Amino acid sequence: MRISPVRIAAIDLGTNSFHLFIAKLKTNGKLKLLERQRELIRLGSLQLPDGNIITRDEIDKAIQILKNFKTLAAYHSSRIRAVATSAVREAINHKEFINEIFKTTGILVEPIEGKVEGTLIFNGVKNALPTKDNNVLCIDIGGGSTEFVLAEKDEPVFTESIKIGAVRLMKKYFQDSIITDAAIEQCSIDVEKQIKQNNNIIYEHPFDFAIGTSGTIATVCLIKYYQYNTKKMNSLNGFSFSAEQFEEIYERVMNLKTPQERSKVIGIDSIRADIIPAGFIILKKSFELFKIKKMVFSGYALREGMVYDSINKSNLF
Repeated sequence: MRISPVRIAAIDLGTNSFHLFIAKLKTNGKLKLLERQRELIRLGSLQLPDGNIITRDEIDKAIQILKNFKTLAAYHSSRIRAVATSAVREAINHKEFINEIFKTTGILVEPIEGKVEGTLIFNGVKNALPTKDNNVLCIDIGGGSTEFVLAEKDEPVFTESIKIGAVRLMKKYFQDSIITDAAIEQCSIDVEKQIKQNNNIIYEHPFDFAIGTSGTIATVCLIKYYQYNTKKMNSLNGFSFSAEQFEEIYERVMNLKTPQERSKVIGIDSIRADIIPAGFIILKKSFELFKIKKMVFSGYALREGMVYDSINKSNLF
């Protein structure tokens, strides 16, 4: 990898929130964090018969958030790379949204496909955990989609994106974010069906360990950690939990019917309490289908992968 002093501001326009991650590469190949911001915004909330649409209010809020992100990027003299995932790429008016963002902020947003998203996620993961000499299964549960990557010694065997995400499934099965046994069963059946419909996923392929990234899986780690600790966790990278430990946490959280009850659990972010059940269902089904015994959390995912990818593209500099 070519070491570069260039600073990259990676902006992720997700389904559930926008993230800003500004970093530069250190001489040891790791990233030095300069700034991190997260803003809650759920795009494509208006559902029409032929698909979702990004509303005027959502566009206005997106513009304000991105203007603030651009100011922070300028403060750190960093180059901006912005990508949009599931909610934007599936919206009926995604072209108009991207054009207006560029017109009002000067930020060019890339709507990336699921396979590209998975590739960038794994690009981050392999720089955070010892994957080079292992076979690993990487799972990233987002708001609108879930990415599955299986790699042998850092070479992908498959990279697949399934349209199952925590926000998408909560809207579909859990009205007002209230959990019912019937809805859990229906959602679980749907998740398994959609994963199994993808013929490129190989369940029997051996892997040394599974890696999880992003909010749902971070929440499992935090709940486990705070069961036995009171001090604040400095870093989740490398933190692990077993299938049995997840099952215990799953049963505990899924018995809390409302977001208000779930938000009282130490480790559950209040802005994630409404969608965490759907994320847990996706994770549980993933454990079952791939027969996962243990999962290790990666502190690097999409945004970190974007930074490494941008640094490696010499035509940017």
